[in-house]
Amino acid sequence: MESSRIAVLMTCHNRKDTTLSCLQGLFEQLLVNDIDVRVYLVDAGSIDGTVEAVRKQFPEVNVILRDNSVFWGGGMRVAFEEAIKYPYDYYLWLNDDTKLLPEAIKTLLQTVREISEKERRDCIVVGSTRDPQNGLRTYGGMVRPNRWRPFLFHPVEPSDRPQPCDTMNGNCVLIPRSIALSVGNISPEFTHVIGDIDYGLRARALGFSIWCAPGFVGLCARNRRPRWTDPNLPLRERLKILHTPKGLPPREWVAFVRRHVGRCWLLYWLKLQMRVLFPKLWIWLGKQNMQEKEEDEG
Repeated sequence: MESSRIAVLMTCHNRKDTTLSCLQGLFEQLLVNDIDVRVYLVDAGSIDGTVEAVRKQFPEVNVILRDNSVFWGGGMRVAFEEAIKYPYDYYLWLNDDTKLLPEAIKTLLQTVREISEKERRDCIVVGSTRDPQNGLRTYGGMVRPNRWRPFLFHPVEPSDRPQPCDTMNGNCVLIPRSIALSVGNISPEFTHVIGDIDYGLRARALGFSIWCAPGFVGLCARNRRPRWTDPNLPLRERLKILHTPKGLPPREWVAFVRRHVGRCWLLYWLKLQMRVLFPKLWIWLGKQNMQEKEEDEG
């Protein structure tokens, strides 16, 4: 395997042990030949000793300090903006709650080189994660099975070979420099959510392919269902949560749908309002979608 320089982009906030575990898994990678890894970690105002612990245990990590207003999107943008100044071959998005398996980076590099050689153009490669308790897939690549439902994404279950995707979760994503320069940074419209999905769709719109790497590359528990969709909460509470950065701020959703469906954006804005007003209906529709998916695969 040829030599490569990889910039690892991360952001963290007040989960010291989780962040340290992620870095431990990263630096324990079974790499071959000359793989140079440099970490850009944005700390979003942690007060639990994360920065001090990282600097002590992993002094080679480039820690960038910001306040707690940056969240995932903002933190990753800062890391990306700093790393892109230097001619790395690849930029690896890595969530700090993801514990990489020993050959994760090796698998990602092998996949990107295999596909790029076949397509004669660089591609993005997504790593799938599984739950450490039940072993089920949690995050990774996604496909859009129906062009008439542009925001209905089905997860790609990893197999023993690379699989094409339409977009991805941002937990573990390897992006070649040529694509990073073409697509640019994570969009500033998105504070915490959607920025990864948006990035994948932007890359696809520019003609770049996205592939899910074979097998699993890491362990990561699934986040619980967004609380603004919880039918057990009062409507006022759901609306309050919706407008927080970790909810789905309507202005950010509007920016997303206008970018990716154009003049039909109002329809999808209305669907967001319906989802928060009638969460039980949306849960039922989600079950119907899963049943359709299972029937299609059967």
